[in-house]
Amino acid sequence: MSTQEGVYIFCAIREKTPKKFGTVNVNDRISGVYTIHFENVAMVVSKVSEEVLPTRKNLMAHQQTITEVMKQYSVIPFSFGNVFHSKNDVHLIMEHLNEEFEKLFSHLENKMEVGLKVIPKKEWLEQEMRNNPILNEWKTKKKDHADPASFYEQIQLGEQAQNFILNLEEKAATDIFESLLELAEAGKQNKTIPGKTLLNAAYLIDTKNEESFDKKVNDLYEIWKDKAEFKYSGPWPAYNFVNIRLRIEGKL
Repeated sequence: MSTQEGVYIFCAIREKTPKKFGTVNVNDRISGVYTIHFENVAMVVSKVSEEVLPTRKNLMAHQQTITEVMKQYSVIPFSFGNVFHSKNDVHLIMEHLNEEFEKLFSHLENKMEVGLKVIPKKEWLEQEMRNNPILNEWKTKKKDHADPASFYEQIQLGEQAQNFILNLEEKAATDIFESLLELAEAGKQNKTIPGKTLLNAAYLIDTKNEESFDKKVNDLYEIWKDKAEFKYSGPWPAYNFVNIRLRIEGKL
C-alpha cells in the first residue's frame, strides 16, 4: 500500500454540477469533500495521504460524510478504504462502471436502508426452554460428568438446543421479517448470534412508505414486546443492497 497522496471515495450521486460537502478529517488531516464527474454521475471524494486504516475516527468520518450527502441525494455508498492515485483513475473506474451506476441509481432513487435486530429476553427464553420437555429435564437433572452416558446425553442436548434456537429464529423470520418484507422494496437477513439475536435484518424501503413501515414495526413490537427487544435503526446508506468492487491498476 503506497503512502503517497491519493483520492478517497465515499459514495456516488447523480449530479452534473460540481458540489462541495464541507470538510472531513481522515488520518488527522482535514480536507475538503468535493465531486469528480463523468456524464450524469459524480463521485464524492476527498484528498488523503498515507494508508487509510480502519481506526474508529476514520470509520466515523467515512460514515458521517455519506450521511451528510444523504441529506441532499440518493447515494450509492462505497465500503471503507477505497483510495485511488489520481482523479484520472477515478474517471476510469466511473467510465467502466457507468452502466452499473445507472441501474443502481434507478433501483435506489428515493430509497433508504433501515435495520432491525430482534433480541430475545432472557426470561422468555428460559420459559420456552422449560416448555421443552427434553431441555427442561436436562436442566433440572443431576449430572454425572464422569459417566459416559452423561457425555452422550450432552451431545444430544447440543442438538436439541440448536434445534430449539433455530425454531425460534424461524418463527421470528416468519412473523417479523416476512411481514415487513411486504412493505419493503427488498430485504436481507444477516447473520445472527445464536441465543442472542433472533433476527438481524436490513430492508430497502421507499421514502413514501417510511411511515407505513414504521407503523408495522411498532405493531409487531406490541406483539413481541414480552418476548424480545426491537432495535430499529436508520436511515442508513444502502450497503446491504449494493455490491460494487472498485478495482483498477492505479488503486493505492
